[in-house]
Amino acid sequence: MRSTRIAITAAMLGALALPVLSATTASAATIPTAATAVPAVSCQNLPPLPYAVHAKAVTIRSKASSKSTALGVLYKSHKFSVSKKSGNWVYITDKTTGVKGWVSGTYVYRDVRMCLD
Repeated sequence: MRSTRIAITAAMLGALALPVLSATTASAATIPTAATAVPAVSCQNLPPLPYAVHAKAVTIRSKASSKSTALGVLYKSHKFSVSKKSGNWVYITDKTTGVKGWVSGTYVYRDVRMCLD
């Protein structure tokens, strides 16, 4: 009788301990280590994002002033390159139309890269 009670108690303890032990080994296998969680390239080492038009259209001007002569219009769909900056103005070359001039840096600027550490 006593040996039966010991056998039943051992079986019950074994049944209770088995899920706990298997859960510990399974969860330990899925947790990434610090060496694998760190990205290979740091976000700060990436090149800056390209300039983009952040309005429907921007006036291209002859000088870096809002009162200067308008030379053309830079639309969001146009391809352009930036060669220099002066204050809040950006000198661009509109590759779609060939017009060169100044646009306001309020509407033409680089997006900011979000680095999550």
